[in-house]
Amino acid sequence: MKICPQTFRALIFSSCAALLFSVPVRSDEGMWTFDNPPLKQLQEKYHFTPTQQWLDHVRLSCVRLNDGGSGSFVSAHGLLLTNHHVARGQLQKNSTAQHDYLKNGFYAATPDQEMKSSDLEVNVLVSFENVTERVAAAVKKAARPEQEFAARRAVMAEIERESQQKTGFRSDVVTFYNGGEYWLYRYQKYTDVRLVFAPEQQIAFFGGDPDNFTYPRYDLDMALFRVYQDGKPIESKDYLKWNPAGAADSELVFVAGHPGSTARLDTVAQLNAVRDLTMPLTIKNLKNRIAVLERYSSLGEEQARQAGSTIFGLNNSLKADDGRLRGLLDPGVMAAKQKDEADFRDKVMNNPQWKAEYGSAWDALAAVEKAAAPRTRQRLLRSLDSGLATLSTTIVQYVAEIKKPDGERLPGYHDAQLESTRLRLYSPAPIYPAMEIARLTGSLELALAELGPNDAFVKAVLDGRSPQRAATELVNGTTLSDPAVRHKLVDGGETALAASNDPMIVMARRLDPIRRELNKWFEDQVQNAEQRAGEQLGKARFAVYGKTTYPDATFTLRLSYGQVQGYPMNGTKAPAKTTLFGLYDRAAGFNYEGPFYLPSRYQEGRDKLNLATPLNFVTTNDIIGGNSGSPVINAKGEIVGLIFDGNIESLVGDFVYDGSANRSVAVHTAAMTEALGKLYNAKSLVNELTGK
Repeated sequence: MKICPQTFRALIFSSCAALLFSVPVRSDEGMWTFDNPPLKQLQEKYHFTPTQQWLDHVRLSCVRLNDGGSGSFVSAHGLLLTNHHVARGQLQKNSTAQHDYLKNGFYAATPDQEMKSSDLEVNVLVSFENVTERVAAAVKKAARPEQEFAARRAVMAEIERESQQKTGFRSDVVTFYNGGEYWLYRYQKYTDVRLVFAPEQQIAFFGGDPDNFTYPRYDLDMALFRVYQDGKPIESKDYLKWNPAGAADSELVFVAGHPGSTARLDTVAQLNAVRDLTMPLTIKNLKNRIAVLERYSSLGEEQARQAGSTIFGLNNSLKADDGRLRGLLDPGVMAAKQKDEADFRDKVMNNPQWKAEYGSAWDALAAVEKAAAPRTRQRLLRSLDSGLATLSTTIVQYVAEIKKPDGERLPGYHDAQLESTRLRLYSPAPIYPAMEIARLTGSLELALAELGPNDAFVKAVLDGRSPQRAATELVNGTTLSDPAVRHKLVDGGETALAASNDPMIVMARRLDPIRRELNKWFEDQVQNAEQRAGEQLGKARFAVYGKTTYPDATFTLRLSYGQVQGYPMNGTKAPAKTTLFGLYDRAAGFNYEGPFYLPSRYQEGRDKLNLATPLNFVTTNDIIGGNSGSPVINAKGEIVGLIFDGNIESLVGDFVYDGSANRSVAVHTAAMTEALGKLYNAKSLVNELTGK
């Protein structure tokens, strides 16, 4: 079901009076870092305090996937549970016209049948430490304010490089509280990841786009990988024990995962820029890309297969961004944000010391957003929707950046990041030329229409040609689809690049100075000022409120808490759980047509199932995009569910949290156990999960 805009606005407005962003949080709000878990809140509301051993065990059982999702180890032998839609990219890359693993599913009954993922990286957070003082000391040494950005970037790269060389772990310096704190996160990295099980796409995404971001839901959105090291499955000391009974109504549950990005601590000026410029342009771009790929898909079954995963992801992003924009357009949301900012700002301004140190931050950010607007349009529209174009850009930048001192390089090319960059650069994943031409043509047509023919970027790519002709000549003339060619160009360095007449490389060379000029302008005129003001606000927040809040999401490991709970919806009540009964009823209600048909396995196997088995459920846990694939964990540290979505009311969660209606949507472990054992004949997998 969908909620109309009027209902959506009413839901948001009804809760806004109670929504505060910088003050200590209430209800079940919060995506908490593991150095600052919500112990007090948990004890006061649920009379439960996790031990340090419990926290460490959960942290080491959870993983981040570079495909943009989360997951967890669920057996002692490296078995990793995540969502089907997180695994979707790997299923697509391994599929062919003859073997469509997205449509038909996949199950490796024996270890030798497990399917390697071409470019999937899995990260486990093994340690973290506060490096704020070291970053602050380096920034203070900058001779002029405009040099602070470079000093900050240099010391962060230095910390990462030293850590990686010392420990061998992937090492990332992450920013919290808009620069109030800097932390070094160390990850055990795995790149030998093999697919074990995925159901049919239709049951993983039952209801399709109409049901996306809604509830009640009826999806088996799950997939299982196995993680290897040195050719053998890893032996996982820390993994989440499988509870086949799953979550119970009103039960206290936790979600440990990697929420991608939120803006709950942003100023009103920053949110206005997102509302008025960034989000509308982003939505326009998404709609253009979807239309291009839908036209391509209409050409035939194989074209539809090639484009299916990309369209799925784009539609998901479009629906999410549309919900976010509606939230920012709602007067109630912005009124709550303005009130919160005014309260926070008054507290700072009424303290002479705080005013002197932090009082200029709000005006500085407002000035930055105003100055950045014209060039933000360029940044959002100067993009080429093409895997081949992305590869050519990476190659040209890689060769140029590795010659520089580590601290002066662009993001993604620091020493501590090069291995991950190479994994993506040399991926053997298939590239479809006809789809590349369609995608590239569409993005060039949009850039030409929005920026005009005299824009430097547009002129450099088109070089006097139409978008269609330019895209066709670039794609048909390149050899970059071959990983060996990419290797050769990178290994050959500047000499090989200068000698190359590959049209994609020629274009990337031509675009490189244009991109660097725009990037440097943003560093000097926007990011430097944003980081300086952000650090001021972060310190002000600590001064006023202490560390009683959580930082915005940054695709780093977070812990949220809540309970299994339904909610008021459209004049009635949404149940805490759905069942397999409901799946078959919803399919029958739509005559088993369109996005509501059932795979033959489910039609023929209905009598094998206990239809009272819970399928999906909702919790009050605070999550956001990136949490997909996160485990739902009970107080015993057992896995009882798998996050795969939020409801429509949660889409404004980038900016606010409403505990009365904001819900996380998860797959119940009872349904996963039931389906694996009775429909997929995966009894050995069930035995491994349940420890038998």
